[in-house]
Amino acid sequence: MSHSSSNPHQPAVRPEDVLPEGIDSTAINGLTVRKGSVAAFVANALRLEDLTEGTPEHAAVVTQMRELAPALRTIGLLDVFRPRSPAVERILTEVA
Repeated sequence: MSHSSSNPHQPAVRPEDVLPEGIDSTAINGLTVRKGSVAAFVANALRLEDLTEGTPEHAAVVTQMRELAPALRTIGLLDVFRPRSPAVERILTEVA
């Protein structure tokens, strides 16, 4: 997956172009990225807002987000989207 400019005559990338049906992960730039990584990160980021810092639940969500952050960087998500939440931004900055 390249982040540089691509051929404007290439068709749009479809989900099955990245992960064919029945495949649950792929290696991108040497990192294994599992299907569902982005959705899991987003779900945890939304859940983080409802948790109290210092609780075991908050710590578990933050840990999972830290584990998923490299995948988000590898696929280029953070090159095109920025978090609105300062807490999420902090987690991503700590992992960078």
